[in-house]
Amino acid sequence: MNYKILIVDDEPSNTRTLERMFKEHYDVVSAQSGAEALELLNLYDVALIISDQRMPGMTGVEFLKRSAEVRPHCVRLILTGYTDAADLVEALNSGVVYKFVTKPWVNGDLLQTVKRSLSHYETIKAQHRLNLENERIRGRLTGLEESLVKACTALVGLRNEQWRERAPRVRDLTVTVGKALELSSASLSALSRAAYLHGMADVFVPRELAFRKGQFTENEKAYVISTREQGLAMLKDLTDSEEILLAIRHIPEHHDGTGWPHGLVGMQIPISSQIIAIAKAYDEMTVSDSDSVGRSEAEALAELRAASGRRFDPAIVDAFCGGVAIDRVPGTGIPFEAPELLVAV
Repeated sequence: MNYKILIVDDEPSNTRTLERMFKEHYDVVSAQSGAEALELLNLYDVALIISDQRMPGMTGVEFLKRSAEVRPHCVRLILTGYTDAADLVEALNSGVVYKFVTKPWVNGDLLQTVKRSLSHYETIKAQHRLNLENERIRGRLTGLEESLVKACTALVGLRNEQWRERAPRVRDLTVTVGKALELSSASLSALSRAAYLHGMADVFVPRELAFRKGQFTENEKAYVISTREQGLAMLKDLTDSEEILLAIRHIPEHHDGTGWPHGLVGMQIPISSQIIAIAKAYDEMTVSDSDSVGRSEAEALAELRAASGRRFDPAIVDAFCGGVAIDRVPGTGIPFEAPELLVAV
């Protein structure tokens, strides 16, 4: 491969010497200042820069730092005839400079250094290509996952329109609370998907039990737990995300340990499960359906606070009641304006 090398030195004799040394094997361009060299970098795809350190107007280290912004993948060598340890060490540690060569140099040693530097350049390019390919694959996988999430929600909606309509509302509420609780981006993404898909767990539960607002008998509870596991098993085949499955499985748990399926207490319950449970309860209270008229926002928040410490985690209730803004007509699912989605599905 015919690599292009940029030589930067304010002494013409040094520039000519280096040009003669490399022009037989490489394409060589040269500049006598950092400013001139930056202009050349905009014109040429340079693989290697060899720069003098002591130059008027801009030192070699200063130039190489700026050159990294223009050509981040090229390899940078610096020639120095004096000791400037602080700048050189900082430049080497930061990766701006690959190696430094002392003046006067030995031609054979410098040629070997250039060969190793160009091998390093190939490694950098290969790594960059790999990163781009990985990014492309991640993008495709993310798109596939998003399509699966939407397909799952559509599947739930075929059985019950109310579940399909609830999914984006519950998702938006949970993400808002997750942001208020300063969850990480990765946790927010998983929380968003779990909230959007939470209805999948009830896809096999009979309607009269899935929408039961009163207490279950022990036999009914056992049956609902069993049928929810069937829905979670189907969801596992589609998403293969243990974090999402865990969040959805434990939505019925209560903070005081009276919930199910495992009677978890307090911090044993995944925080994502508690957030979704609160958002789901709020949505059920404020949206009118065929069986009831939705409560007002104030009434729903008061009911959540009343359940704080028993059904729900007090800290999450406080975050929900203090941080959530309901941009929809009370008693309906109709928004005044479409809310901004903090995590897209």
